[in-house]
Amino acid sequence: MFIRFLSFALIVMVPGASASAQETIDHSLPPPPFLDRMQPFEAVQAANAGLQIEVDRLAAEQLADHRALGELLAGIAPQRPGTVDAYVLVIALDSDPVFAREARQAAIVLERRYDAAGRSIMLAGPDGQAIGGLPRPTARGTPASLSIALAHIAATMDVEEDVLVLFTTSHGTPNGLYYHYGDQGFGGLSPSRLRGIFDELGIENRLVIVNACFSGIFVSGLSSDSSAIVSAASAGLTSFGCSPGNDWTFFGDAFVNRALRQPQPLGAAFEAARELVGQWEDEQGLPASQPKFSIGRGAIGWLSELESRMPRIATPPVGRSPAEEN
Repeated sequence: MFIRFLSFALIVMVPGASASAQETIDHSLPPPPFLDRMQPFEAVQAANAGLQIEVDRLAAEQLADHRALGELLAGIAPQRPGTVDAYVLVIALDSDPVFAREARQAAIVLERRYDAAGRSIMLAGPDGQAIGGLPRPTARGTPASLSIALAHIAATMDVEEDVLVLFTTSHGTPNGLYYHYGDQGFGGLSPSRLRGIFDELGIENRLVIVNACFSGIFVSGLSSDSSAIVSAASAGLTSFGCSPGNDWTFFGDAFVNRALRQPQPLGAAFEAARELVGQWEDEQGLPASQPKFSIGRGAIGWLSELESRMPRIATPPVGRSPAEEN
């Protein structure tokens, strides 16, 4: 079942530090009953359709979030003809504060690494605390806001020349990413749904980093000649470190907070992160998550151009490592 797949993923997650006393959006109530009664084939259909269900949201709250998203999109800079511009979109699809903390820092790291100042958007809920400085302005991360942001980026960029850098962080299911926002938002997003959006919008040059349990299904589902795909785990395996009180997940810390801060190619960064995650899992007696990486031949050109402008000075990791907390 769709929700039971999530429950399975949560069972094996490693407990972390207690959450901050500052504002967070917690999961305290079960999902609507009809979601928990979904048959497996219905869960697949829902994820493929990008299911999103909102429950008991105040009209004023919806308006505020609509305005916040509009302001973020309006601030995106136009592309520069003759320059391979990266447009960075970071989204936390779950309101557990670890994902919001990770998203805020991932947006900073990816914007700096890929020369995307003025061309990055971060969508996430409250994080309960701000690591490494003041929190970035944001709007709620949902399947709908993801689609809208992608459409705006596609209309702003030159899809023949520029590159989308998408980082998602959330819980995952065998069918795809799980959208869960407090007691109000539920849904799912599958690889076929995301690929359909890319195809509709003509976004072919893309680096997609999926940080979730079972995220390896996005490697096979999104791979193409002009894309690079990174996943935190293989298709049938879970990843670790996503307890609400953590600053990072295992893979987010290893790949984004450490490897991508270094002036090294993407492939080398992935290998460094994969080895570090494996070391942490071995030390804690956890099953291997086996992160995956795929890059098409056509992606090598735009990636080389972006990496030629990569900062040559590393920045230090921020926040607490989940490997130390657990």
